Amino acid sequence: MKNLREVKDDLLKEWIEFREETAFCQMTPQDKKYCIYFDEIAEKILKNVPEQNKKYVQKQLDELDKNFMDYLYYWNEKYYRNGFADGIELLEI
Repeated sequence: MKNLREVKDDLLKEWIEFREETAFCQMTPQDKKYCIYFDEIAEKILKNVPEQNKKYVQKQLDELDKNFMDYLYYWNEKYYRNGFADGIELLEI
């Protein structure tokens, strides 16, 4: 049996991507309570930045947003993959 903890293109990876496009896109009021409204926060920051610095600050905010999304993707992948692998290992015992 192949190592299920390795991240590569496989059925589990496709399932995680499917979940991102379906269930994770439908936010409940509880979900919205904990949502990070990055665009609104960035807009408020940029309103208080001198004009000569806006381009630089916008670039840094975009980078922060990208890094944060990469971070979330990594941890979701790790959480689901390891949970799935743990379940399969329990079944093999």
